[in-house]
Amino acid sequence: MSDTAAPDTVRSVRDEAVAVLAQAGVPDPEVDTELLVGFVLGVGRGRVQALVVMDAAIDTSDAERVRQLTLRRAAREPLQHITGTAPFRSLELAVGPGVFVPRPETEQVVQFAIDALRAVPSPAPIAVDLGTGSGAIALAMATEVPHARVFAVEKSPEAIAWTRRNVESSGAPNVRLAQGDLADAFPELDGTVDVVISNPPYVPDAAVPRDPEVRLYDPPVALYGGEDGLDVVRVISSVARRLLHPGGTLVLEHGELQGAQIRDLLTADGWRAAATHRDLTTRDRATTALR
Repeated sequence: MSDTAAPDTVRSVRDEAVAVLAQAGVPDPEVDTELLVGFVLGVGRGRVQALVVMDAAIDTSDAERVRQLTLRRAAREPLQHITGTAPFRSLELAVGPGVFVPRPETEQVVQFAIDALRAVPSPAPIAVDLGTGSGAIALAMATEVPHARVFAVEKSPEAIAWTRRNVESSGAPNVRLAQGDLADAFPELDGTVDVVISNPPYVPDAAVPRDPEVRLYDPPVALYGGEDGLDVVRVISSVARRLLHPGGTLVLEHGELQGAQIRDLLTADGWRAAATHRDLTTRDRATTALR
């Protein structure tokens, strides 16, 4: 609670929380604070900013709740775990312990798959998401290309609980979810798929992420991909060649230093036109190839 006699305002609570998060080294403390305040008040970030300008009052209980959540964020618990949701393109996904939190850069990666699906001259193009996690990629394809049939597989029992929740809440009727190893995914689709996409674990085992939010909270199975980070990519190359028809498209997200290795790997496996694409920060982020 505040030691001052003056009543709390949205501005004073916001400024206090920003200072706490900045002291803790949280990136973008202003953004996170406004999202936390909005979460407590049940409003969007823009409304929070308006309330700050108006120096509006805030209930004592709400102010205390913001302070409690701020301390959790200052301990580097992911914002998405605190609010229970993660935005992804037009979606609002449920996330929490046991599932990888979708990142903004993946929003750009999935655009390659969406564009490829929209270009397919078929009334019902087929896409497969290998290692779907929260379901972010699969649901983006399903909702933005509603005439597509989207198949998604996830091995982790902890993660797939979140996937099922998101598929159900999306209401998308064109998603089929399976639990199992991606190496064995959907044999009934062999040779018929138009697009295969994956955001696999690609962090080399020895490259421990710097951010505590990633290192301490994202499941290791979704992060680490072997000595060079490409163990799962090698499996995906084989699986995708099985699933895709000739001319089908593969889309892979990866680390910024892995583009050349992945292009070489795919080319050696018989893929055509392997190309690496940069994200909005000009870092190599995705590689596409044709079956």
